Amino acid sequence: MRVEGLRKKAGGRQILRGISFEVPSGATLGIIGASGSGKTTLLRCLNGLERIDDGFIECGEVRLEAGLSEEEYRRRAKLLRRRVGLVFQHLHLFPHLTVMENIVEAPIHVLGMKREEAERAARELLEEVELQGLADRYPESLSGGEQQRVAIVRALIMRPNVLLFDEPTSALDPRRSASVRALLRRFVAQGHTMIIVSHAIRFLEDLADQLLYMESGEVIEYDRATELLQDPKDSRTRDFLRQAI
Repeated sequence: MRVEGLRKKAGGRQILRGISFEVPSGATLGIIGASGSGKTTLLRCLNGLERIDDGFIECGEVRLEAGLSEEEYRRRAKLLRRRVGLVFQHLHLFPHLTVMENIVEAPIHVLGMKREEAERAARELLEEVELQGLADRYPESLSGGEQQRVAIVRALIMRPNVLLFDEPTSALDPRRSASVRALLRRFVAQGHTMIIVSHAIRFLEDLADQLLYMESGEVIEYDRATELLQDPKDSRTRDFLRQAI
């Protein structure tokens, strides 16, 4: 995924100010920064849920750019969402649907998969995340960690090139956070590209290849994860890390 000069304004306020970065296939980018720095808005733009005001986003052969007509922007955003999955911070599982129903709705109605094919793929993924016995349960009966893994499966079944995560450990205890990190490592090993927004620096430390520090909608520092954590070049990055770690 490549992002160049991304700008986004909302309510008369500039939320994103010329964001640029590139994530190679099979790599993991961690995005850090204080609340209100624009991280979640950036993820929503990368998934095509928010219209950008300037710049462009490229994923494979899909290029989403400012200046397109409304109809063409919607068309390309739909194509982008087939390649870029987003796991929201609050998960957004449908409470009236079972785990299986939550997972297969999108591939059936968006990708045109047959129900039998979608359910078979869902069972394989549920087994991979050790939830094979929970297909007929409803979200309210699941723990926070189980709901998190269901949300990941729901994103993965769409066969995305890139997976976006917004605070994947916000509601998890340290043990479950470690479990989610191990799970994401397996997906990276399988070739998935990931972009993860998190306040948990330690969670990203052994997972991200690159880190991007944002402040007030701008990229302050963008480097290899080890370099940024051990020897940040910008004083604002150093101040943030001192408080966050």
